[in-house]
Amino acid sequence: MNGAVVSEPAAAEASLPTQASPSPQAPLEWRFSQVFGERSAGEEVQDVDIISAIEFNKSGQHLATGDRGGRVVLFERTDVKDSACRKEAEKADYSVSRHPEFRYKTEFQSHEPEFDYLKSLEIEEKINKIKWCQASNGALVLLSTNDKTIKFWKVQEKKVKKVSEMNLNPLKGPTNGKPAGSNVCGSSAYLPNGGISKSGGLPLLRLPVVVTSQETSLAASCRRVFTHAHDYHINSISNNSDGETFISADDLRINLWNLEISNQSFNIIDVKPTNMEDLTEVITSAEFHPTHCNTLAYSSSKGSIRLVDLRQSALCDTHSQIFEQPESPGSRSFFTEIIASISDIKFSKDGRHILSRDYMTLKLWDINMNSGPVATFQVHEYLRPKLCDLYENDSIFDKFECCQSGDGLRVATGSYSNIFRVFGSGAGSTEATTLEATRNPTRRQLQNPTRPARSLCTLTRVVRRGAESTGIDVNGNSYDLTTKLLHLAWHPSENVIACAAANSLYMYYA
Repeated sequence: MNGAVVSEPAAAEASLPTQASPSPQAPLEWRFSQVFGERSAGEEVQDVDIISAIEFNKSGQHLATGDRGGRVVLFERTDVKDSACRKEAEKADYSVSRHPEFRYKTEFQSHEPEFDYLKSLEIEEKINKIKWCQASNGALVLLSTNDKTIKFWKVQEKKVKKVSEMNLNPLKGPTNGKPAGSNVCGSSAYLPNGGISKSGGLPLLRLPVVVTSQETSLAASCRRVFTHAHDYHINSISNNSDGETFISADDLRINLWNLEISNQSFNIIDVKPTNMEDLTEVITSAEFHPTHCNTLAYSSSKGSIRLVDLRQSALCDTHSQIFEQPESPGSRSFFTEIIASISDIKFSKDGRHILSRDYMTLKLWDINMNSGPVATFQVHEYLRPKLCDLYENDSIFDKFECCQSGDGLRVATGSYSNIFRVFGSGAGSTEATTLEATRNPTRRQLQNPTRPARSLCTLTRVVRRGAESTGIDVNGNSYDLTTKLLHLAWHPSENVIACAAANSLYMYYA
């Protein structure tokens, strides 16, 4: 069944996230909050405007998005201003059920298109990842990266400086070639604006006075540029919990940087074989543990996740743990390795679990149990009969992101037709909600319960009659492979999800 949850009965139940109440929580009722950049029907979307990265900061008061045009746009929350009141509400176990509101704050051009003349390679300006750093002196600090270059940005309010006095009085223009207020008698005289006129009628120059006004404006400044360290495209960046270092990962290497030093990095993981013909897998994603500064995880195109302890050696060729699902006998096909490739991994807030997304499923792993995932969530199982078509139009290589709620009880990821799915990951939960990135997110759930479910053979026939990029899912809803929801983020402490549908940013709350 589409959206089914599969888990190991005994061990998995013990290692799944738990909650205070003895029975599973009821599914959340998701509501539309707001949308930025909504396009009208039939409006053509420019490629440079398509959102390619989304990230909440640690407090959840700010949200950053990056697009294919190299721009970073910042939003700030407006419905919760008083931090003291917010802390009191949290202490009182107050559930924020009111409408969360964000507003546009500022934007800046993070990356520009470049050309590598040595390799004859064009470098896109597209933002691959954004990561927030610890704020300093009231300024917002973040990292952004394209395929080759990572930039360290500082965004802060600055008071506007204005020139208050000029040398010449602008109200008195020159007459007959002579400066205003010139003294034809040749003796010194004071001009109305404070200047001094000497003999000959030419006023002396006086430096303008620059005054700092009470007006403020947001200014983004690039403090450091981290570059020339990756031969392949950067797919991940992740901040360390020590607040001083971060990692960047490409297909074959992971480098460790210091935020204060941009001209050197340390290669801590290198999977490049001596002979490139022996290459069997590549790195697809990497992330630091949220609290242990010596631990990081990285995923591969073979569907495995490796846990690495930086204290073992300078070059971490060996892993401390590996998480992979044993292959079912007789189930191997041409597409097995392709759909097993992990596109994104996320640590849970407490660091106990790792959430991974491959093409067909979400998997939840317990870092203390590497025998297999503790839960598997099927995202779009109805596409399995279409894998051949998905391979031919390259959709099978789409990289979907995943996210987890702050309490660890729910996970979410995107799919096609601009839909995303929310699953309950707590012990005993059967929650599986399908939402669409529109003003009416639940419209796809309104279906006739008496309609018999389609069998896979019927589904295949229906899909094959349609166009190459459209078809019918198991609920009878049409799906469109050209509209895909790849990027989404969950608020760190509330049930608020931000997701990108092409150039539009949709936000929902529960």
